[in-house]
Amino acid sequence: MTTTTQTANPPNTLAGRLRLFFTFFDSRFEDLEKKSWKKTVYRDFSAGLVVALTAIPMAMGFAMAMGLRPEQGIIAGALACAVGRTFGGSKYQVYGPTAAFIPLIASLMAKYGEANGGSFAAAHGMLVFVSVIAGIVLMLCGLLGLGKVAKKVPASIVVGFTIGIAVAIALSNSTDALGLEGSGSVRARIATIATSLSQINWYAFALAILTFALTRGLLKISIFIPAPLIALGACTVLSATVLQGQDITLIRDKYGSIPTSFFVFTPPVLPSASLAVIIDCIYYVSAIVFVSGVESLLCSSMADRLAQNKKTPFNADKEFWGQGLVQIITPLVNGFPCTGALARTATSIKAGALTPLAGYFKFALKLVIAYFLASQLERIPLACIAGILLWVATNMVKKAEILEVWHGAGRFHTALMIYTAIMVPMTDFLTAVLSALGIFIVFGRFFDKKPATQETPASEAPSSPDVQAAAE
Repeated sequence: MTTTTQTANPPNTLAGRLRLFFTFFDSRFEDLEKKSWKKTVYRDFSAGLVVALTAIPMAMGFAMAMGLRPEQGIIAGALACAVGRTFGGSKYQVYGPTAAFIPLIASLMAKYGEANGGSFAAAHGMLVFVSVIAGIVLMLCGLLGLGKVAKKVPASIVVGFTIGIAVAIALSNSTDALGLEGSGSVRARIATIATSLSQINWYAFALAILTFALTRGLLKISIFIPAPLIALGACTVLSATVLQGQDITLIRDKYGSIPTSFFVFTPPVLPSASLAVIIDCIYYVSAIVFVSGVESLLCSSMADRLAQNKKTPFNADKEFWGQGLVQIITPLVNGFPCTGALARTATSIKAGALTPLAGYFKFALKLVIAYFLASQLERIPLACIAGILLWVATNMVKKAEILEVWHGAGRFHTALMIYTAIMVPMTDFLTAVLSALGIFIVFGRFFDKKPATQETPASEAPSSPDVQAAAE
């Protein structure tokens, strides 16, 4: 079985790129050879199964942290992987919900949802609208050959952004971890905790810590253990037996039953046109484009390095094209924006994945498993989901990446990293990143003594068994 190697020498014309973008069976399948196709398919199936088991609880947690329903995380993670593996530029990358989108989508859902006089459907419709526009922009970026531009974002900003997102995730899930009712921004949740110290449910907090510890400990034993699912299962049983009657809030208490009719068409909805709405649209579209572009290229680069890919490397322009279609199709089917997921990609590679078939297996297996486990998934305590997300947040902060910037990039980039890390949770995603980029552009020529690229620290392959969850 042979494949074309068009991605080895990326075309420089619009017509050439279009031909490449619509060549589905390209060099990403070059390892699917006639003499060893059975072994390759088995390895891809095994990798898809491991990732599906790991991804279900994480996808649910990400969705709930965004202000969405748990089943939407399952839908988004499965469908994004199928679309991304069909049209993307990497043969290894796993697509799905990522932590970088949590503060962004949560702010949109809060602003246009019930908290501000709107509705859940209207807020999700607005999310669909801006995601579709962002998808079109990403496709145009790929068509115009702008994949190389995203690689020029300094590592200091990427690392600082990752640290800031980790802090925001930890603080945003603190109320659920403490068994308190809270929603809204990071500041609102901190205020809730400050005024409700006497109402903290220490049993819920214990479950959150136990979920965190089990997940972290099991992954240190082996990457092939679906640690998040096992941790959630054990703590769910504990809450239903030993801790029964301790006022621990479950997923079904907040969201009701998890439906098994996963795919529902959800059209875009644009609120009444106003200057504020237009500004919001520009803001959210720009943010989705930035996160999708930078994170997907970082993940693709990391994947090639981790897999020790000696053949055709990923194609940045085709990756932009695939990301665009992910952002268009996934939200329209009751999902939300997704991108390349570093930790799940690393898990897939370590589990033996060789071709995009692993992504298709993950798509199918995730839906099948979630369908049969739906009645059990709704029994999971919210505190346990918070424990999973706290684990994600701690894994996002990598000492090696920080030291790489601190010692290798100079004082200017160190200050830029710290600035971005502080500004992300203090302000908002786009304000932090754009202001950091502005500082770099204006002052970099004077103070950037040691030019840093994002390739070294930010796309460095995970070095520990519990995989790198950076930017997830």
